[in-house]
Amino acid sequence: MTEPTKTMSNCLPPLPLGPSPKRASRQSEVVWESARITVGGNAPVRVQSMTNTDTEDALATAIQVKELARAGSEMVRITVNTPAAAAAVPYIREQLDKMGVHVPLIGDFHYNGHTLLKEHPECARTLSKYRINPGNVGKGAKRDPQFAQMIEAACEYRKPIRIGVNWGSLDQDLLASIMDANAALPSPKSAQEVMIEALIQSALQSAEKAEELGMDPNQITLSCKVSNVQDLVAVYRDLARRCDYPLHLGLTEAGMGSKGIVASTAALAILLQEGIGDTIRISLTPDPGAPRENEVIVGQEILQTMGLRNFTPMVIACPGCGRTTSTTFQELAANIQSYLRQQMPVWKKTHPGVEEMNVAVMGCIVNGPGESKHANIGISLPGTGETPAAPVFVDGVKVKTLRGESIAQDFQVIVEEYVKTRYGSKQA
Repeated sequence: MTEPTKTMSNCLPPLPLGPSPKRASRQSEVVWESARITVGGNAPVRVQSMTNTDTEDALATAIQVKELARAGSEMVRITVNTPAAAAAVPYIREQLDKMGVHVPLIGDFHYNGHTLLKEHPECARTLSKYRINPGNVGKGAKRDPQFAQMIEAACEYRKPIRIGVNWGSLDQDLLASIMDANAALPSPKSAQEVMIEALIQSALQSAEKAEELGMDPNQITLSCKVSNVQDLVAVYRDLARRCDYPLHLGLTEAGMGSKGIVASTAALAILLQEGIGDTIRISLTPDPGAPRENEVIVGQEILQTMGLRNFTPMVIACPGCGRTTSTTFQELAANIQSYLRQQMPVWKKTHPGVEEMNVAVMGCIVNGPGESKHANIGISLPGTGETPAAPVFVDGVKVKTLRGESIAQDFQVIVEEYVKTRYGSKQA
């Protein structure tokens, strides 16, 4: 009897459906007013960002925090590096509260954080969380006492902390100690493995010291950031195996434009698919004059395209080809995506569930009608030489055909009506 021919489908193992279950971790809350953000445990992966204004300029910093929060940043980190910056923190908070922006603020401390928290108690009290870099808390005999002062402030004011290790500011004494121990091994590890071990030990040892000083272990988050994709994956896989603290993910100094977006996505997608990560930050270098909130949008889109969270209705659009020499569908897709994102601060309060909506804007007859039928709302615009008509599909059913110069406006009205009808309404 002839054996059945093996095909590609029965030679390969089945692909997993969706990301792995989220890694079990402790859970804490970052709080300000009504904004109670749970981190870790069963909470969704959180998106956060950081300002690049001079914190001493309280108004400019408050405005940028507002913009980041409006874009969807669930926590915003600000630099606290000088006495004037520390003194500005309560005023930043005051301005935000006047604007109705209750996003938690995280203070980013290096070198002098112990002094600033002690000498500016209102800053320590106002911040919702402290970020502590163990490589920058002090050298030699000063390191432990200055680290202890920061932990004592966190305990006194009941603030969670992130122990954030960065390979660009790694504790050199710890690194030298690990390198010496490695050199004495019969089979020394590679330089990359030593660096990874130093990052992890710095984070874990600092967390252990924080607990010894009275820090609630449920109020500690760890991060070990590097700027190389493969190194980041290796660090966090190992760190996740060795602790149950919530983990903050981010490729540090990711870069500008597409390079920064691609590198961050490549690294974080692998880890998130494996269930690793409780908060993320996309560290993009903005183009001159570009809005800071682009990094928030990228973070949201990574989580949403992976099926981990929903933030805003997604627009499906074809790339265009020789059949679509007109830019009409490109302009319509861009305008609709911008419109949906602008509406979300209101819609998420009044139309729950709208963030799960899919909108298709297609450029010709090849895939247009089929793709449009699979979306909640879809429009198939005419390609080059096709009949100047644009069928519109709602939940798989063709409801009308648009024609003329007002196709874009007419389609937006259909989207608005669908949102009101499909997702109901409630008081904000």
